[in-house]
Amino acid sequence: GRTFRGRISAREISLTNLQLQDSAVYQCEASNKHGTILASANVNVLNIAPLILTSDGENYATVVGYSAFLHCEIFASPAADIRWTKDDSIEPLSTLRYELNKNGTLEIKETKKEDSGSYACWAANSVGKRAITANLDIRDATKLVVTPKNPRVLKSHSVLLKCQSEYDSHLKHSFKLSWRKDGDELPVNSTEDGRIILDRDTLFISSVALEDQGVYTCVASTSLDSVTAESQLIVLDVPDPPEDLQLSENQNRSVRLSWKAGTSHNSPINESIIEFEENRWEPGRWQELTRAPGNDTTALLSLAPYVNYQFRIVSVNAVGRSQPSKPSLRYATPPAAPDKNPENIRVEASEPDEMVMKWEPLKPVERNGPGLEYKVSWRQRGVEVDWNEETVKKHSLTLRNTPTFVPYEIKVQAVNNLGSGPEPNVTIGYSGEDVPDAAPSGVSVDIVNSTLVKVFWFGIPRDRVRGHLRGYKVSWWKTKSMLDGKRHHPEKHFLTFVGDRNYGMIPGLEPFSEFRLTVLAYNAKGDGPESSPVVFETPEGVPEQPRFLRILNFDKDSVTLSWGLPKKANGHLTGYILQYQIINETHEIGPLNDISVTNRSTLSWRLSGLRSSTKYKFYVKACTVKGCGKPVTEEGLTMAQGSKGIGKISEAVNPTQKFHPIEALEPGTEYTVRLVTKNWVDNNSIFEDVIETRGRAYAGIYDGISTQGWFIGLMCAIALLTLLLLTICFVRRNKGGKYSVKEKEDLHPDPEAQSIKDEIFGEYSDSDEKPLKGSLQSINGDIKATESADSLVDYGEGEHGMFNEDGSFIGAYSGSKEKGSVESTGSSTATFPLHA
Repeated sequence: GRTFRGRISAREISLTNLQLQDSAVYQCEASNKHGTILASANVNVLNIAPLILTSDGENYATVVGYSAFLHCEIFASPAADIRWTKDDSIEPLSTLRYELNKNGTLEIKETKKEDSGSYACWAANSVGKRAITANLDIRDATKLVVTPKNPRVLKSHSVLLKCQSEYDSHLKHSFKLSWRKDGDELPVNSTEDGRIILDRDTLFISSVALEDQGVYTCVASTSLDSVTAESQLIVLDVPDPPEDLQLSENQNRSVRLSWKAGTSHNSPINESIIEFEENRWEPGRWQELTRAPGNDTTALLSLAPYVNYQFRIVSVNAVGRSQPSKPSLRYATPPAAPDKNPENIRVEASEPDEMVMKWEPLKPVERNGPGLEYKVSWRQRGVEVDWNEETVKKHSLTLRNTPTFVPYEIKVQAVNNLGSGPEPNVTIGYSGEDVPDAAPSGVSVDIVNSTLVKVFWFGIPRDRVRGHLRGYKVSWWKTKSMLDGKRHHPEKHFLTFVGDRNYGMIPGLEPFSEFRLTVLAYNAKGDGPESSPVVFETPEGVPEQPRFLRILNFDKDSVTLSWGLPKKANGHLTGYILQYQIINETHEIGPLNDISVTNRSTLSWRLSGLRSSTKYKFYVKACTVKGCGKPVTEEGLTMAQGSKGIGKISEAVNPTQKFHPIEALEPGTEYTVRLVTKNWVDNNSIFEDVIETRGRAYAGIYDGISTQGWFIGLMCAIALLTLLLLTICFVRRNKGGKYSVKEKEDLHPDPEAQSIKDEIFGEYSDSDEKPLKGSLQSINGDIKATESADSLVDYGEGEHGMFNEDGSFIGAYSGSKEKGSVESTGSSTATFPLHA
């Protein structure tokens, strides 16, 4: 046998430090007089290397700040030593944040992002060792905030709570949001009427009620964490009405009112308004009596005599007023004499010989007793010693046959059945007014400028005003123009100057004109007599801008401008200032060039030396000796350098003509023919058409025919016939037949057409011997277009025309849509100058 190493006691065997040889079946025998019984225990001592029951390569995840648990369940005999390592390190984890549980689980407390990685669990005993790995991912913690934080919302208003969340993108599939109120989860349809609407991260409450007040919690959960954020909704409302009104300390003129304040609904009561109603004068009408500070629940009320009171209270907080409380019991005060007299005593009058005294009647609660009347006393100030008295029940008294506008001393006293009120104050009033009976004197006028004068006068004596002076009125009217001496129908203007003053400024006058001016005083009753008229003349002023500015003609380096007279010259015109500058399509503008036109009758000007293909702005302003007025402006673009000019033939046509011949045209050339009115009322032509002249026949085309005898005979016959016809025409012409329009004009010149030529065209000539300025060479250079040297040949388009006063057409034409013209371009395509 083997030696037993265990320890035996009466009821057990204890084996320590087991060895392999301790494996055996152990029996316990119990016996007595009745018999024996055995119990067996099989002890099998194991000796095996560690077995790791947890799977290798397990993946774990947690969020920042939470604990991570990495499991390593081991079976070993003898017991194994366990240690954990991280990543490639062989050193065991031993900081305070790492805790190794008895079952081999590694707990990492308050995890951080850097705790992510690969971990190894090592188990070893005397028989052997084993290891497994585990992977740990640290996710971002979910964050929540509810906005607004603890909102204060008025009852019946709406509120929107927003739950703003941040969570790890790896957890979005498990992310969920929910809402709770006071710890209880809110269902999607929280109220039957749909006032509370949940939509993921928002909670909307419309028409907030008092029961909606509470703590609202947003709950966000993922597979790894769960967080909450709160917002307390505070509902504000007007206070509940006070309750339990009690009266105490009853006196003739006072009583104490006490009450219990209602709920303030999250807004403290600022004050309590105490109102009363009396059933004698105005039953059912509640009026404010006094106010008590917010914390007070009692007030001593001052009362008036002869009133049957009833009280109620309205509480006020920052939201508004509560509903009134229920009324108190009634409390009646005894009557007494009046405590006050009427106020706002005044005198009104519609006639010069009467005086109406008026005052504000006492309020019902100011009567103090029955039988209220008013004792009125009056006397003429400085004249009468004794008072005149009369007692009336209404609140006015009319005196007749009084002197006009004299001062009176007036008193009004309240009286009732129990006595009179206090001694009344004396008020000064005036009897009825009449219009002033004197006119201002010493009226004079100082000229400030051409449109402004300053008027002076001496005021009328105070006793002639016959009332309260309201002010003075200055009237003026234009009598004639100093420019043409033409008299004007008087059109009166006036200005009122309030108060007692002796001068005034009269603006807006027409320059260079004669005016007349008067001054009168006025009071509440009306206007007094006017002063004698004063005549004055305004000096010359600057003219208004010219009526128009037109660009009549544009070449590559010159332009002709025409302008109209100013609407109002405001003086004798001395001439015009013509200015121009370059304004090409850039931010820079050229310098301003000035030309002084000293002849006031000049209404057109030709500018030379301009740049080609350049945009210009032109200004024209009229001038008098006082200076120049506002300019009228126009813009235009000169023609390009080297561009082919446009030949124009402009001829005046008598309005009675049925046709007009156009001569000196180029063969084989396209022309535009326009008929327009003089002065270019609009841009529309009366007639416009495009024609093309016939081209020259080339020599030699018919050489083969011309050698034939029959052709020569035919030509001779045609020549004889033509000669016969010419002879007949010559005879008829000498007998008064038709002749050319040009000859007709020379024999019987039309005065209107001739004056138009003299004014616009200058010296007109159609001489074939004198070459004209601006004439154009034909294609082969042997035919010239005629043109007047001073005519408006190169007018551009867009100008306006005019009719005579009787509506007849003015027959002067020139330029594109300006006069009947023929434009020669030398080709089938015309080039026109550009106008602004």
